[in-house]
Amino acid sequence: MKMQKNNQTNLIIRSSLALALALAIWFPVQARSAEPAEGKEMMKGKMMEGCKEMKAQKQKMKEDMKAQGDQLTAQIAKMNNAPADKKVDLLAAIVTRMEEQKIAVDARKAKMEEKMMKHMMQHMQMGKESMAQCPMMKGMKGMDDKSGDAHKEHQKEQK
Repeated sequence: MKMQKNNQTNLIIRSSLALALALAIWFPVQARSAEPAEGKEMMKGKMMEGCKEMKAQKQKMKEDMKAQGDQLTAQIAKMNNAPADKKVDLLAAIVTRMEEQKIAVDARKAKMEEKMMKHMMQHMQMGKESMAQCPMMKGMKGMDDKSGDAHKEHQKEQK
């Protein structure tokens, strides 16, 4: 069940990014703006600052999830070494904690995905070269092939 949830989440993320990339290619917004070049440079600087901040938030989430996993591992070890009469209570505490973590992580991921989509839309408005310079996109090279395969699998599931 958890693996299926992860696969669905990955499919949603990849499909969303593939859609964002397709929109960037199909609807390039390269109209000449009335703002001076100095304003564009300032906007690019703010955008890249946002890119770095988002990448840091993603890294922080990974670190937090690892720390939570380490805590659960410690609780499981404690349960395994506990006397038989204490194991059920410790197991109940572990299961409760796991569910709390899952709910919190799901909410945090959903919020982050929303921010990432808004971020990508901002890049698209600035042009293709803006998206190519995004540190978030640099970490996703080769994802286009995978997202295409994921979409094919999704189409098969719907038939």
